[in-house]
Amino acid sequence: MSKGTILVAVSAADRIPLAGGVIGKTGTYLNELVVPVMTVVEAGYDYVLATPTGTKPIIDEVSWAVGHFENNQAAFEKAIAFFETDPAMQHPRTLTSVVADGLDKYAAVFVPGGQAPIVDLSQDADFGTILKHFHMRAKPTALLCHGPIALISSLTEMKAFRTALEDNDTGAAKAAAAEGWPYAGYRMTIFTNEEEKYIEDEILHAKMQWHVVDALQLAGGNVSRSERDFQPYVVHDRELITGQNPRSDHELAKTLVSALDAGLSAKVA
Repeated sequence: MSKGTILVAVSAADRIPLAGGVIGKTGTYLNELVVPVMTVVEAGYDYVLATPTGTKPIIDEVSWAVGHFENNQAAFEKAIAFFETDPAMQHPRTLTSVVADGLDKYAAVFVPGGQAPIVDLSQDADFGTILKHFHMRAKPTALLCHGPIALISSLTEMKAFRTALEDNDTGAAKAAAAEGWPYAGYRMTIFTNEEEKYIEDEILHAKMQWHVVDALQLAGGNVSRSERDFQPYVVHDRELITGQNPRSDHELAKTLVSALDAGLSAKVA
């Protein structure tokens, strides 16, 4: 018998606008999606996959590598098989339909990273609705690597905030955020500016339009980071669980399952 159902909200983007009018390749990181999902499934939970378009997530080709699985070939192959064959992974829904059908059935929401959430989830009104639902009910809300940037979709003035980011207008961004954000003052983490510089220099060969750390801080988040780049780091504040980078996948998954199980225990008590 299932212990509950997790909503897995994933970007559908495979291209990202960069500084100077450059368009870069992007997508969802394989390990960031599959490791936490497999972990919650093994812990006894079901999941529903949803994207803004209802299409299956595009995996960033950079993440299709055994190095993201601690060079464990068996773990890498298991992740690929899960992504390619697990029934729930093959039939994503739209975020719009998930909202329309009601959110009370879900015990938690999880968002993996890769840079793709910058493109769509961070400005998706339906996902903003989803976040507010889980926030008001104090249900676990877990986001990994670049995934926490999707939190800005719940800003009251999300469009104005996004425009200010693209215009590099910090004053306008702060003014837009002042209109209300459910996560103002929360402790959180996200892919750091220093980690992003490595991606810009070595993978994208172009600069980001804006950095996700700066965005969360402008919105009112209390952002922290690990002592060293690409070191696992997870922050758990109230219902919000955030992981800094791809290497935080296992720790975030463990923290999410603990929060889910604690919620079940509280209901029984």
